[in-house]
Amino acid sequence: MTQMFFVPVRKSKAGTLALQTGRLGSGERVGLAFTSQASLLLTLGPSQEWTRLGIRALKDMLLPLGVGQVRVDPRPIAELAKASRPPARTPAPRARRRGGRPRQPGLVPV
Repeated sequence: MTQMFFVPVRKSKAGTLALQTGRLGSGERVGLAFTSQASLLLTLGPSQEWTRLGIRALKDMLLPLGVGQVRVDPRPIAELAKASRPPARTPAPRARRRGGRPRQPGLVPV
């Protein structure tokens, strides 16, 4: 049995559906497919329309558009950027000299 995916679509004023594609950081268009409705709605928002398609049907529909790749359960670029950033570091407390003023880095107290 073929696995069915949740695929984002847009509805025209005439009521026809069109596949919604995404773009990689390079600008290349890619097809989008999700393994669950929850994943699709979490990524694209609660008002996103979708349809169910098998991967072969999805690829066959994308090929005439010049889209050769399908991303399954993609995450938004903003979310990926956050995940790839190292955690923010809290600066170490600065040493204090007698007199209560902070020591300047690279200077030796006299």
